[in-house]
Amino acid sequence: MKKRTILVSGASIAGPTLAFWLHRFGFDVTVIERADELRLGGQNIDVRKEAQQVVQLMGLEDKIRQANTGELGVCFVNKNNQIIGSFPKGNSDFGTAELEILRGDLAKILYDATKDSVKYVFGDQIIDLEDQEDKVTVTFKNSLQRSFDLVIAADGIRSTTRTLIFGNEPVVKYIGVYCSYLTIPRIESDTKWAYWYNAPESRVINTRPDNEGTTRASFSFLSSDNGYEKLNLAEQKEILRQKFADAGWQASRMLAALEESKDVYLDGISQVKAPRWTSGRCAMVGDAAYCPTPMTGMGTSLSIIGAYILAGELSRHNDHKEAFTAYEKLLRPYVEEIQNLPPGVPWIAHPKTKFGIGLFNTVIRIASSKIAKKVSKLFTKKKEKTTKERLNLPIYK
Repeated sequence: MKKRTILVSGASIAGPTLAFWLHRFGFDVTVIERADELRLGGQNIDVRKEAQQVVQLMGLEDKIRQANTGELGVCFVNKNNQIIGSFPKGNSDFGTAELEILRGDLAKILYDATKDSVKYVFGDQIIDLEDQEDKVTVTFKNSLQRSFDLVIAADGIRSTTRTLIFGNEPVVKYIGVYCSYLTIPRIESDTKWAYWYNAPESRVINTRPDNEGTTRASFSFLSSDNGYEKLNLAEQKEILRQKFADAGWQASRMLAALEESKDVYLDGISQVKAPRWTSGRCAMVGDAAYCPTPMTGMGTSLSIIGAYILAGELSRHNDHKEAFTAYEKLLRPYVEEIQNLPPGVPWIAHPKTKFGIGLFNTVIRIASSKIAKKVSKLFTKKKEKTTKERLNLPIYK
């Protein structure tokens, strides 16, 4: 019996995870990536909840643990670097997860696990799709036209493949905060803890340890949708200098590092809301389909879980339409639950005034107390049980 051919667009997290499972289930898989090589940069991400179960099934959990960033937890500090409250690793749904890793390291682990069984094409992209009754004819930017049984978009929140399939039907919903990420030189006072600092005018600064001898940092600030992500890098750096010049704490250190940092990235934090994730012989997975925002801590995990379920349902059903229907039916309630941000997010974490910051710090101080942590663990266990029963992650053979 001829193997069904599947083209996956995107070689970050969702794409290679999907390719891994599709190959295991007997499909002929090609992954196309517009970058000329595997993109190894990026910030700290984590693998949580059912996604940890998926990487265990993949036999990759130990490799992820070995590439751990070493982050011990999150400390909230004031402008004088005094600790307000701390949340140790794995202590709650908030903060540092058990499996904490740099995005590029996880991408490399997934690529290494698939490169010998899956065909990767770098430096190319899909520019047109013709979804026909028995195949999808794909036109590429730099290579010859080819046909596949199915095409899956896994190329991120601003997926161009998604637009080719669904047009403007999916909505990228900006939630009111911009965030910039960069890598800065490590200094002696940096520790294995992540640090969170609030400055007036709804500004936040974070620093996080990595396993490469540098420090990962971020700026975030509340703002209307001003299209900052469309500016060139020099213009984006100037926005950050203007916004954080008087922020205090380690702002001056981070702004000085802007000039030398090679991975400065600024974008609006958004969710992807799509009424459907499949159309004809095409589908989408991960951030392209249902980005929940970094505020949830579940973006990477949803990509892994979604890829596993999509591949598993395709293995269960000879008819792709039945597989796509099952994929959406099983995963959508879970996605919608995660995308349902708690009241006040992101504003509650970005207080505008000194008084607001004082209230926020008081809440952090109470929440990080020993009694509060014990109570939190009880409710977290109950919540996890309910969530797992709702998701009902299948074990595919």
